[in-house]
Amino acid sequence: MPRRHPRTAVATLSAGLAAVMLAVVACAPSTPPGPSTLTTLNVGLGYIPSVQFAAFYRADQAGYYAAEGLAITFQNAIDADLVPKVGAGVLDLGLSDGTSVIPAVSQGVPIKYVATVYAKFPTIVFAKASSGITDADGLVGKRVGIPGKYGSSWIMLQALIYSKRHQTSDLTIVEYPDFGQGVAVANGAVDAATGFDNNEPVQLALTGTKVNVLRVDDVTPLPGPGIIVGSATLTLKKAAVAGFVRATLKAMNEIAATPSIGVDASIKAVPDLANNRPLQEAILAATIADWRPNGAAAGSPITGAVDTASWDKTVAFMTSLGLVPKPVTTTNLVDTSVVTGS
Repeated sequence: MPRRHPRTAVATLSAGLAAVMLAVVACAPSTPPGPSTLTTLNVGLGYIPSVQFAAFYRADQAGYYAAEGLAITFQNAIDADLVPKVGAGVLDLGLSDGTSVIPAVSQGVPIKYVATVYAKFPTIVFAKASSGITDADGLVGKRVGIPGKYGSSWIMLQALIYSKRHQTSDLTIVEYPDFGQGVAVANGAVDAATGFDNNEPVQLALTGTKVNVLRVDDVTPLPGPGIIVGSATLTLKKAAVAGFVRATLKAMNEIAATPSIGVDASIKAVPDLANNRPLQEAILAATIADWRPNGAAAGSPITGAVDTASWDKTVAFMTSLGLVPKPVTTTNLVDTSVVTGS
């Protein structure tokens, strides 16, 4: 007899999420860029500075943002903190995936997803091949490491396990707030863990450890990380947002053609990355592969286009699993005009 899917709301994005709608953010239209005037944009990236953000580093260092009349300040934050900060206008832009955007908007956070960075959903569950875990059924009764019960990894894990008519209570969840779940898998402290296909599995493979990767894409397509913007910022600074997207895409295509440019830019931004350049090259290669959708030819242009059909399917799928507190549609979630220019 199949178990009923839990109808609980998605895990809390952060303690500050409920306060987002109470925040009063003073926003003023930016001054049009002139010879000595740049529009400042505060941009939130992932928790740890990494070669995964090579395109942003390259666009900044090469002057692509400045050429668009922009001065960029980067901040690093976990997804659970980044999303509400963008919604409140504390950050102008951020990098977040669709599975975080959907429940956030459903809960009233005023953000829009405007450009795709990862056309493939990079959040996965990984385990040593020797574990014998090859699908979601194999996770039942196992110890699974996660950073915490929030964000894309938690939502992805719920979607993956519910798709096989199991519950997360059928697993033993072990939290690693310091993001040490990859080491935990390597040391056998947990049987499997959530992570990113361009991070933990790459590192384990370089040590000679064979890894099995479980992808939620095998169940349903999910929109990967892309550029999000607060609704107020999008209204007041849309030209600046469009310029940011153009400059970032320019750097992405440049790095896809010549990856060493991205590694060099990352090391300049984060000098400690030079301590293991081969690892950075491997992570960046996996990252570049995620920038293009499945089936795209190598060398094809990276456009940042938003696949609204995929978003429609994701909304329906997450709603069916009880992960969307209040009804939303793709129109509530994305704004395709920034990429299309309309």
